Amino acid sequence: MRAVIVAAAVAFIVSLFGTPVAIRAFTALKAGQPIRSSLGLASNEGKKGTPAMGGVVFIVATLLAYVAGHLALTTLPERQIAQEKPTMTALVLLGLFVFCGAVGFLDDFLKVRKRNSDGLSAKGKLLGQAIVGTGFGIAALYVASTNGETVASEHISFIRDISWLDVGKVGSVLVFVFVVMAMSNGVNLTDGLDGLATGVSTLVLGAYAVIGYWQYRHWCADETNARAIDHCYQVRDPLEIAMIAAAAAGACVGFLWWNTSPARIFMGDVGSLGLGALIAGLAVATRTTLLAIVIGGLFVIITVTWVIQIVSFRTTGRRVFRMVPLHHHFELAGWTEVNIVIRFWLVAGVCVAAGLGLFYSEFLTAAG
Repeated sequence: MRAVIVAAAVAFIVSLFGTPVAIRAFTALKAGQPIRSSLGLASNEGKKGTPAMGGVVFIVATLLAYVAGHLALTTLPERQIAQEKPTMTALVLLGLFVFCGAVGFLDDFLKVRKRNSDGLSAKGKLLGQAIVGTGFGIAALYVASTNGETVASEHISFIRDISWLDVGKVGSVLVFVFVVMAMSNGVNLTDGLDGLATGVSTLVLGAYAVIGYWQYRHWCADETNARAIDHCYQVRDPLEIAMIAAAAAGACVGFLWWNTSPARIFMGDVGSLGLGALIAGLAVATRTTLLAIVIGGLFVIITVTWVIQIVSFRTTGRRVFRMVPLHHHFELAGWTEVNIVIRFWLVAGVCVAAGLGLFYSEFLTAAG
């Protein structure tokens, strides 16, 4: 537990005090966010030139916090030092965070360079996400630990692996890629109002920190766990999962101090694509792939409504919503930016609570 707390605290401090440095640096470099004034959104007023690419801060903060968490492991009991060295789980999760963030960074850089909102093409971003997802998906499925456990599973999972949903290694890599692309784009669509995506991501990452640590306390690989008989968790490196999730959540909280309305910096695509990919990796690593639909419910709602709007307009010429993503619909309906953000945070909180409730109730059922 100490390592998890240390990682979260270090990430929070680095992000909180590092973000103002990034604000000054990006402002000096004139790396401001291009704004499409033609949309007629009140929330866009006064935001032109606000520094973008702030996601770099919480990505770096998470990496530094992970190192700090491992240093804390050296003071823990012997049974916990088995995870003292970086593991394949960490490489997959942090790799997704960094490399999908790099795809987003390229998109942000092109926007700043061109001085408009056109960065990478949609196909270019999807291709980048697919390449990153495939690379780390292969590592997650084909590189096993000494006991034969891999980061990802050949089964589709809900709270644990579903035994009859065996899709094989190739199928699992494809599922991995789909989850990474879906979640990273879901967070990207949510990132449109000050603090919205950051706050929701904090809640979701916090949930995965809890799940990871709970799985660590009831881990099948822990021979000292007297209750690990018929309801332990068959996952790889759950303490690593908890540390990384807690570090990312702490980093987001520190960044949120500067990202709430009126935002002094935006996370940009480097932040949203990186966060989405990390959340997807956490879902796969904890064997909660389908449960992520509940935990990340707000991301799912915003993505589904966006798809509905696109399909409806292309097939019938009619719009179901005033504008998508969904938060802009409510903005055009007269809601203030702050009201939308707070209410969407509440919806996200309910989704996270429901997901954790399902997770814990399954444990109680299995234990009973």
